[in-house]
Formats: sequence, C-alpha cells, structure tokens
Amino acid sequence: MTETLGDVLKERNWKRLREIYIKIRKGELEVEDPDPPGDFATYLTRLDYALWYWTSLIILFLAALSVYTSNTIIGMNLLRVILGSIIVLFLPGYATIETLYPDDKDLSNLERLALSIGLSLAVVPLIGLVLNYTPWGIRLNPIVTTLTIYTTTILTIAAYRKYQTTRKKSQARSLFENMRQQTRGEE
Repeated sequence: MTETLGDVLKERNWKRLREIYIKIRKGELEVEDPDPPGDFATYLTRLDYALWYWTSLIILFLAALSVYTSNTIIGMNLLRVILGSIIVLFLPGYATIETLYPDDKDLSNLERLALSIGLSLAVVPLIGLVLNYTPWGIRLNPIVTTLTIYTTTILTIAAYRKYQTTRKKSQARSLFENMRQQTRGEE
C-alpha cells in the first residue's frame, strides 16, 4: 500500500517530515494531488491552486479602492501609496509572467520577481502611451481603470493556463498509471 503525505502528517514525526520536505525541494520526490480539479471553476475555488490569483485580485481592487477613498478617509494616503506602488510596479508584470510561464518549474521565485518588476516597468508606460492617444488622456481615473482591467484580464488568462498545465500533468499521471497497471497484469 502506498503511504500518503497525510499519513506522515498524522504521525507527527517532524524529523521524517523535514526529510520529505528536503527531498521535495531537491526534486528527488514529487508530491501529486490525488484529486486534481476537474474543471476551471473548481480550479479557481480551490485555494491550494488559486490562492495566488485571489491574492493578486484582492490587492488590485484594494489599490483601486484606496485611490478613490484616500480623500475621504483619514490615513488612507499611506495605504494608497503602498498599494499604488504594487499595482504600478509589480502586478501587471506579475500577471504577464504568470501567463507566459504557467508552470512553477519554468522560473524560480527570484526570476519571477525580477521579471515581474521589469515587465511592469515596460507595460505600464505602454498603457500610458496608448491612453495618451484616447479621448480620456493620461489622468487618474483612466489609468486606474485601464491597469485594473489589464491586470484582471491577464491574471484570469494566467489562471486558465495554469489550470491547463495542471490538467495535462494529471492526465499524463493517470495515463502512466494505466500503462503501469497493464504491464503488471501481463506479467
């Protein structure tokens, strides 16, 4: 019988858990989900898969909210600056990087961070340039609206691409298991 990670957790053997963690980090051991999401809606509702998506959306909408409430609520200016910096300097690039590289093994976390900041510094001015040639111009409302729409759209595309890679991995695993069971049956 195959031992699961849940079985090891129930034992509360911390030394063994640390050994397993080290093996996972080195790539010697791979943890697989016995019940992967079957469709995109399920993927989005499972926080073990889509926490990054919901966290990004919450930060995005809190930033947009802080822009419009900073004049009415005292003390919101600091929050507006912090969240505004994140929405301008990080989130558009992060969403784009997650879309381009949906598999977690494609890039390390440090590479994702650096590319997210660099790509945000490229995408946001381009959005500003496009806004300059529209009737709305480069003002606060069009910039906040456009950045929110762009980032939300790209984040949703990234979530769908991550769901597709998860689905392909689970299909490949089940195909491999079927082939392994067939070869065992032939013996």
